[in-house]
Amino acid sequence: MQSHKETLLLTPENMGQVDRAAAASGLSSYGLMERAGQAVAACALRRFPGALRFVILCGPGNNGGDGYVVARALRAAGTEIAVHALGEPAALRGDAATAFAQFTGSVAPLADYHPRSGDVVVDALFGAGLGRNLAADVIATIEAINESAVPVLAVDLPSGIDGRTGAVRGAAFQAAATVTFMCRKPGHLLLPGRMMTGDLEIFDIGIPERILLAQGGKIGVNAPAAWRHVLPVKTGAGHKYVRGHLAVFSGPATATGAGRLSAMAGLRAGAGLVTLLSPTAALSANAAHLTAVMLKVVNGDGDLSALLEDVRLKTFVLGPGFGDGERARRYADLIASGERRLVLDADGITAFRDDPQMLFDLFAEGEPRLVLTPHDGEFARLFPDLAEDSTLSKIERGQKAAARSNGVVILKGADTVIAAPDGRALVNENAPPWLATAGSGDVLAGLVGAHLAQGMPAFEAAASAVWRHGEAGRTAGEGLTAETLIDALGGVDHIM
Repeated sequence: MQSHKETLLLTPENMGQVDRAAAASGLSSYGLMERAGQAVAACALRRFPGALRFVILCGPGNNGGDGYVVARALRAAGTEIAVHALGEPAALRGDAATAFAQFTGSVAPLADYHPRSGDVVVDALFGAGLGRNLAADVIATIEAINESAVPVLAVDLPSGIDGRTGAVRGAAFQAAATVTFMCRKPGHLLLPGRMMTGDLEIFDIGIPERILLAQGGKIGVNAPAAWRHVLPVKTGAGHKYVRGHLAVFSGPATATGAGRLSAMAGLRAGAGLVTLLSPTAALSANAAHLTAVMLKVVNGDGDLSALLEDVRLKTFVLGPGFGDGERARRYADLIASGERRLVLDADGITAFRDDPQMLFDLFAEGEPRLVLTPHDGEFARLFPDLAEDSTLSKIERGQKAAARSNGVVILKGADTVIAAPDGRALVNENAPPWLATAGSGDVLAGLVGAHLAQGMPAFEAAASAVWRHGEAGRTAGEGLTAETLIDALGGVDHIM
């Protein structure tokens, strides 16, 4: 059984609350620091058996305290060590002061360290709690170490990475590996922090899971544990209408491919029926490429209104290759009536750039029925103020956008965030870099539509689609195309 700690994300603020709650429960806070430092020392010895010297860089807070425990443990193991401190160690307080007192070795200033061949640096300067820009002298040290290619083992998070946002605060270590404690923090998953963390190890230092869960729950790592409980149950009594009917709008005759990719992905992802809604001028182009996907003429509002009389048709994908902004707005208005669900992607998002509130008003009432799938540029068209606010993490941008739109927001990228209006958010980590290819987003839109058509709630439909999209990308392998990505979707069904 997978532990909640594997998918839990805690901000530095939340982790501080966990530490205080653990101490209040009777756990020794210094005992936790001791276990953390010993774990880092064990990792250092295991990962770098050929090190000629371990250089421990200790900061002015509890991360530095961890570093002094590491130094003591490595010295006891018989390795050569050197300790360099930022600030005056005598000024340490609390558990960090205790750790320094237990070390008893010599400590040199941080500025005195000059990398040499055979060194391994243990970075215990700041950890995940950093929320300010680094001083120039610290930046100089970090840059010198990065340029030297001396391997770095980071304690909690590479120093210079903001644990809440993943942003670089002036400079940051490029770690070969990082040891963190109990669970991951947003900075481990959000870019560029993810790229600086290296191999990540999560070590349980003994805080009860109930204390972690009491401070978490709203944000996490996207994994089947978050949505498996609402996956459609497949039985022998099922038929195509039970599995839902998905409709995807085609673009004009010169841009039909994107809509077809979404439609084919929706069918492959389990929708019982999929219909491509095509203007007359694009019928021949679409008909030449479709078999199992049905084709229906929709030339304007009248055709769509007639189609909407079929109460079984409740889920739509609008935007891939669509092109016509004015028509997209009218279609969204028609779809919004009733209990219909809409995946708005690409050109569908751009259609509302001049009046985003018009879109939000259409879906303002009730449970979320709108799923938005923007990349950063499209996000800025609907939420310019959030996009420009550098104080927000990607998670926070997604949460605020979801609350404003009463929709589920899939803020795409290598660190895709899925956010719901109620504040829930998941960060995806399984997508390979080769998913960044033409048509990949169209496939994702169709996936989301298929999951909605099968009756999944909007947040879980979006999150499961993003995860399935990433797993299919891994299965298809480097060099995939949108077509081979669709073919790979079935290969991941058994692990959902």
